[in-house]
Amino acid sequence: MLQRFYPDEYMDSAYQIEFARLYQEGYRGVIFDIDNTLVPHGAPADEQAKALFSQLKELGYQCCLLSNNKEPRVKMFNDEVQVQYIFKAGKPKVSGYERAMELMGTDKGNTLFVGDQIFTDVYGAKRAGLRTILTRPIHPKEEIQIVLKRYLEKVVLFFYSRKQ
Repeated sequence: MLQRFYPDEYMDSAYQIEFARLYQEGYRGVIFDIDNTLVPHGAPADEQAKALFSQLKELGYQCCLLSNNKEPRVKMFNDEVQVQYIFKAGKPKVSGYERAMELMGTDKGNTLFVGDQIFTDVYGAKRAGLRTILTRPIHPKEEIQIVLKRYLEKVVLFFYSRKQ
């Protein structure tokens, strides 16, 4: 039952993902969560994030930010990285992931999803048929509803780690 929440991969950071290798495997689109995946909650794009998106574009990737946040927050981050974005996405609803692929011109066979939350990010992406990469949260400071979900995530990750 918990398998529906298991990511395909679990990494310490989005910045450690071998995107060049994944491109060689045929992936052409990357959908990213923003907060606590790429930067601390509410932070603008930093130099590391800007460099990542520059590298991804150079490799040939299409990228899209998929966030449950309101547009001002998502736009503030995107102003620095200049990719497609969707705000108030309603994750884990599948429609946001499908819209992101439509904007990028990709499909579920060549699109990756990278995010830090199991019950919104990973669960929604898996339901959309995407390869999922879960990252550790960048910063411990989070909204209360996320803090509560983290306790449940620990249960899922415990069983996920035993499967590995």
